[in-house]
Amino acid sequence: MKKPKVFIVVLNYNGGNELRQCLDSVYKLNYSNFEVIVVDNNSSDNSFEKARKRFDRFHFIKNSRNLGFSAGNNVAIKWALEKGAEYVFLLNNDAIVEKSTLTNLIEFAEKEKQVGIVSPIIYNKSESKIWFSGGKINWWKMRTEHWQKAKPKRNKSKKTNDKNDYLQKTEYITGCAMLIKRKVFAEIGLLDEDFFLYYEDADFSLRAKRNGFNLGVVEKAKVFHSEKSLENPQKVYWLVLSGILFFRKNALWYWRPYLGAYLFLRKLKNKYNLLKNPNDKVALLIQKAYQDDKR
Repeated sequence: MKKPKVFIVVLNYNGGNELRQCLDSVYKLNYSNFEVIVVDNNSSDNSFEKARKRFDRFHFIKNSRNLGFSAGNNVAIKWALEKGAEYVFLLNNDAIVEKSTLTNLIEFAEKEKQVGIVSPIIYNKSESKIWFSGGKINWWKMRTEHWQKAKPKRNKSKKTNDKNDYLQKTEYITGCAMLIKRKVFAEIGLLDEDFFLYYEDADFSLRAKRNGFNLGVVEKAKVFHSEKSLENPQKVYWLVLSGILFFRKNALWYWRPYLGAYLFLRKLKNKYNLLKNPNDKVALLIQKAYQDDKR
């Protein structure tokens, strides 16, 4: 039986040595029908050029500027769909896949017809602890949360064909390693480019769920993640700004009064923190996010 065509999309921005390690692991995958697109958001560290020389069988696209996560990935997703992709696998440039990861993901996705988006179990590379095995959208605290358990939470209302696989109760799947069926894009579109960084994965997952797709997490598929974003001094800014956008966009009517009040109190708390310490770097980033929020 012919295996479905998969395009692996790796978005790069100053990925350094992590990009090479990621692509080395992708090159060793035992799945027989995949292509790789490396799309670069105008890196300045020469990582893209080095990768292009090292992996001549892969496809390379360089954007003229940093488009962010959603728009950068969308460039490659559009190209993959035009080339006949049946699946698109989004993979962070600081992630490493096991040899059988893609095979396990595809086998599960092919069996579970109602599943639209699939994730492996993602481990923290440095500590070998689980970083993601499903997630929750916490509407009370306006944030997303990872399940970090040895086994994904089983959805007892859904039975799968393999006792080692689970249909998740997860409310979203992280964009670190996200396998997406072609029909999902056909029904809900691409990643929302209003999200420059963070929450685009939760938004995409929620749109898929609201359109009738299930989300799956495959226990025997593994990815190891370095989480290079921890080095980004602007991380807090983008988490706050994109978080506001996500909850404002997706909250159902009965959540809106509460979320408005909660955000108001968060702003007051941040002002108080700045009164105590005007040089608080985190509070200054949060303040800037509030100022840049476009209603």
